[in-house]
Amino acid sequence: MSTQVHSRGEPTAPAAPAQSRLPWWALALPTLAFLVLLALVAQPGEAHAAVASPGLAGLLDRFGAFLGGLVG
Repeated sequence: MSTQVHSRGEPTAPAAPAQSRLPWWALALPTLAFLVLLALVAQPGEAHAAVASPGLAGLLDRFGAFLGGLVG
């Protein structure tokens, strides 16, 4: 069974042209992130772990143990 499609007969406005240019940050931010990660991979001895406060480290250890108990 087919259905009929009714059009209003009104002329439609022409569609706006698609924007083909990217903003400057659409290329700059991924490039910057890639270069930072590349620098970390190229010189791993230069990267140091952040020193956390003892309270935060204990909390993270407990949270990790909790997640380990749920998963394993």
